[in-house]
Amino acid sequence: MKRSEVLAFVRGHDLMMLATADGAGKPQAAVVEFGELDGFTLIFDTLSTSRKYKNLQFNPNVAAVIGWDENVTVQIDGVAELLAGEKLAQAKQAYFAKNPRAGKWENRPNIAYFAIKPIWLRYSDLNKDPWYTQEFTF
Repeated sequence: MKRSEVLAFVRGHDLMMLATADGAGKPQAAVVEFGELDGFTLIFDTLSTSRKYKNLQFNPNVAAVIGWDENVTVQIDGVAELLAGEKLAQAKQAYFAKNPRAGKWENRPNIAYFAIKPIWLRYSDLNKDPWYTQEFTF
């Protein structure tokens, strides 16, 4: 499987499970909308009052899972970066193109946008026998 095929799978979804951990290593997970840039960079928003935001202040390492419908997933380990300036403007454009309804809270107080830069990715298709998996590093 080529990276372009995996990216097409990611682009076909708009929700992911995002896992973060606090400063003591206690995990927290949430389902969030996302958008993506080329190179598998994932964009999501959250409130600065949320647990995930607070966790990311102490530990920017994250894990995400996209898919599962039809027994196919993409797992991503990466590092989250709080966006500002030109990076934020580009990310919002991609995020809102995929999730137009998210634009309604763009100006909400305390809204923040993050980009996840992947460091590892696994594509899994459990419909195959044996199960098909392929890993990529960035």
